[in-house]
Amino acid sequence: MDRFNAMKVFTRVVEANSFSRAADTLHMTRASVTTIIQALENDLHVRLLQRTTRRLNLTPDGAAYYEACVRILSDVEETESSFASAGVAPKGRLRVDMPGLIGTKIIMPQLDEFHSRNPGIQVLIGFSDKPVDLIQDGVDCVIRVGALQDSSLVARKVGLFAGITAASPSYLEQHGMPETIDDLSNHTAVLYFSALTGRISDMNFVVGEKQVNVKMTGHVAFNDAESYIKSGVAGAGLIQIARFMLLPYLRSGQLVEVLPQAKPQALPVSLVYPHNRHLSPKVRAFVDWVSELFSRCPLLSGGSDPLIEEMYFSGLQPLTVEQRHAVNVNYCEAMR
Repeated sequence: MDRFNAMKVFTRVVEANSFSRAADTLHMTRASVTTIIQALENDLHVRLLQRTTRRLNLTPDGAAYYEACVRILSDVEETESSFASAGVAPKGRLRVDMPGLIGTKIIMPQLDEFHSRNPGIQVLIGFSDKPVDLIQDGVDCVIRVGALQDSSLVARKVGLFAGITAASPSYLEQHGMPETIDDLSNHTAVLYFSALTGRISDMNFVVGEKQVNVKMTGHVAFNDAESYIKSGVAGAGLIQIARFMLLPYLRSGQLVEVLPQAKPQALPVSLVYPHNRHLSPKVRAFVDWVSELFSRCPLLSGGSDPLIEEMYFSGLQPLTVEQRHAVNVNYCEAMR
């Protein structure tokens, strides 16, 4: 039997906690995965997994063998990865997941650039505001916005989203413009809830150096950013989200900024991937490219200056060197 392949299949089954999910992520049939695990157990003369109707459990021998497999596979991957620096182009399937608006507004318009640099990588992109389990779902890398909870993963901060509170003119005409945070008690919000916990998020504001959280009331809640924004545009209540997502609506007058003197706390944007001693070449290529893409985009690094927004509005394209120089010159002149 191919022992190396069997070790890879075994670790995938353990991490996915399912023969079926492991087969999907390995692009194999469930029967093939089952046959390989049975052959491995017969060859080793030990039972590695205890199978029940609900889940899989490692036996003591299986746990020890799993740890050994992880070390061996990591050593092999690290050795192979070392050749990437010698000019061997990364290749293979890369599965990534990200919020829908980040994917459609930031990543997709520039994806041809990534493919031109890395023609050997096939990218499978999932759009979702729901959290995914990188290990069980077989995802190589995700883009996440906000504070991170899972300490078992590696995170690389790539950007910072400046936030904004806004409402439609029709809503403000009916309910009035809030002048202070205290006025929010007389207002309604479109609510946003966590797909993981179901918890509804508070609105937050930075007043001086202090962050103030405000629990809002509302008639509707979403866990999808696009639906959340559309509901605000329709006049269902105040919304609070990353500024770059609302630029078209602010520009057209469909939304108006509220409480500009007390902006929301900026949210970090991170690339997250499973912990490995050595990052695989295909994941490293994607992580480096996204980091570069965000660094070229002022609005994706916490910027909200009107001069930058005006130059940067069209399609959220990264600024050229000449445009970035012009922004810096205009900004300096405006500050004099």
